[in-house]
Formats: sequence, C-alpha cells, structure tokens
Amino acid sequence: MRTHTERKTTFNLTYLAIIVLVLIILLFIIMNRNSEYMNPVKKTIDLWNGTDLSGWVFFLDDSLANPDTVFTVTDEAIHIGGLPFGYMRTIEIYNGYNLHVEWRWPDEPGNSGVFLNIAGNDKKWPMTIECQLMSGKAGDLVFLGGSDAAERMDKSELVIPKYEESSENPPGEWNVYDIHTKNDSIIVYVNRTLQNACSMPFPEKGYIGLQSEGAPIEFRNVYLIYASEN
Repeated sequence: MRTHTERKTTFNLTYLAIIVLVLIILLFIIMNRNSEYMNPVKKTIDLWNGTDLSGWVFFLDDSLANPDTVFTVTDEAIHIGGLPFGYMRTIEIYNGYNLHVEWRWPDEPGNSGVFLNIAGNDKKWPMTIECQLMSGKAGDLVFLGGSDAAERMDKSELVIPKYEESSENPPGEWNVYDIHTKNDSIIVYVNRTLQNACSMPFPEKGYIGLQSEGAPIEFRNVYLIYASEN
C-alpha cells in the first residue's frame, strides 16, 4: 500500500514539473514576442553614400546646364547651387519609411525643399509633396503637380502651414528633418519639433528628391529607417 502511494506521489510531481516547464516556455515565447513588438527591428538605407552622387538622377529646368556644376560634394556634404531650378532624386521608388535629412544654408538663407513621393515625368514642378525648406518656413507642406491630402479642403491652396513658429537653426548651422511616411499619413519634425502632418497623401509612393531653388544649400546624412516586427 505504501509503495502504491509513493508511486502516485512521484507521478504527480513529474506531471506538475512538466506543466511548470510548459508554462515557463510559453511565458518566454510571449515575453520575446512582446519585446520584438516594443523594440522592432530597424533597417537603415543610406540614400547618400557620403562620397559621391552615384545612385541619383538629376533634372534641371535649363536643359543646357551641366548638372555636375550644380550638384557637387564639398566638405562631406551635398552642395546644391540653387540655379538653375531643378532637383536630384533617387533611382528607386520608396514608400512607408522614416526619412532623415540634415541641411544648412552655407551663406545667406534662401529657398529649397525635400520632395516626397515624386511621380510622373521629371519637370520643374513635378507631382510631389514638398517638405518646405524656405528659410523660416521649414515644416510647411507644399502640394505640387496634382499631389493632394485629405486636409486640403480648398484645392486652390497649395500649402498646409506648419504648426509652430520656426524651429530652424541660424544659417551655417545644421538642421534636421525627420519625416515619417505611411500610405495613410505624413508626419514632419523639424529639429525634433512636430511641425506638420497630413492624412491620405497622394501619391502614396515615389522618388525622394532634394531641390535646387535659387540659393546654395547643403545636405548630409540622408537615409531611410524602416521598422519591422519580423
């Protein structure tokens, strides 16, 4: 009788140990998945290699102008002359990304822009959503060439103004654009200040461009960050 009881007790302890082990494994799996959700894997794509301008397409409104004299690399930065008007854009089409761009005015402040979701043919004012770089206006969203967003109730108005007073640094100092895009939204930060947002942007995807628009400007650290739960 005692032997039967001892076997039963041993059996119960073994069964309990298996249950505890299974629960520990399940808890580990759940915690690991939560950790991946809270800290998604980030993939960075450098749009500029820091050395030359390979991997970019150039458009100038003056077909006789030489892009090599307008778009150059100087002191570890992209230097854009400002004249004639035009832009440099990526070869690849992108969507659903976080874009990081740093810029500064090397001399006097002027006008330029970061083009998002460029679609259609290259021309002076392509179909694109521009993150404005006009001095004092960085953070405005400008809708060119038929681009659109849900917030543009009056289609005659091309600009959605920024939220706050200018958060730009003085000429000669570097500024940071962090632009978060999805198929259904664009969110714009200037030097970590939330300056603008729009929903249901059109086009939803396209090339990314840096504009030549009247004044010398410099760019550096141009890259994309993709966040994935996989």
